Amino acid sequence: MESMHRVQPISPVAAWIGGKRNLAGRITRLIDQIPHGAYCEPFVGMGGVFFRRDRVPKAEVVNDISRDVATLFRILQRHYVAFLDMLRYQLTTRSEFERLTKTDPDTLTDLERAARFLYLQRLSFGGKVAGRTFGVSPGMPARFDVTKLQPLLEAVHERLAGVIIEALPFDRFIPRYDRPGALFYCDPPYWGCEDDYGKRIFEPADFERLAVLLAGIKGAFLLSINDTPEIREIFGGFQLIEVETTYSTGLNPPKKMPELIISNVAGLTLAKDGGP
Repeated sequence: MESMHRVQPISPVAAWIGGKRNLAGRITRLIDQIPHGAYCEPFVGMGGVFFRRDRVPKAEVVNDISRDVATLFRILQRHYVAFLDMLRYQLTTRSEFERLTKTDPDTLTDLERAARFLYLQRLSFGGKVAGRTFGVSPGMPARFDVTKLQPLLEAVHERLAGVIIEALPFDRFIPRYDRPGALFYCDPPYWGCEDDYGKRIFEPADFERLAVLLAGIKGAFLLSINDTPEIREIFGGFQLIEVETTYSTGLNPPKKMPELIISNVAGLTLAKDGGP
């Protein structure tokens, strides 16, 4: 087993559609079964698995094609104090949410861009990225409260120390960091939900491209995805682990959904009850 050290698991700083809160415990237990000296995430999003791990190797690399994600993490890593000053007097209002939704992030500084993105993701209904709407929970306090957010931002700032942050397409990121001893945890968009993160960011043909790429890597990988006939066909050459998870959006009752955890590592196991 490669040398690992313990870290304190923390929560992501904002919701993210397709986040792995309900599966993270099972995924991290599988990650712990795979010896690795470098941990790499091509589709990190808000870090639903990355931040919930408690054993990490010396090298860690996170990536997302979204410049908003990469900019937020870089700002939290390197300019935490200035970022907190920008957020200190921000209030939760529908008018500010709508104003920022209409603002082109490319017209902003990196600090302003990161602040805009965090604000929108904290308040977006269901953690949506594309087509955000203002989320309100009657009877609950405002979801953008810097006094409560500051400890979480500080924890993320400390956790990102030493982490490499990229904003590359997956087919450039994976070859760049592939080597023996590398472990890639892949959390691409779900089949049938490719546009949830923006038009043409990920397309159905990219699943086949991803499968071909993963079949040729020198390292190991885990991939979590919804369980569909198409996914089973595309990734049928790898180990498929069936799991069940629960999803809920807004006021709708929770739904149990089948998912797959896919890997090129044989012999991975989960407890019979699947765990939390």
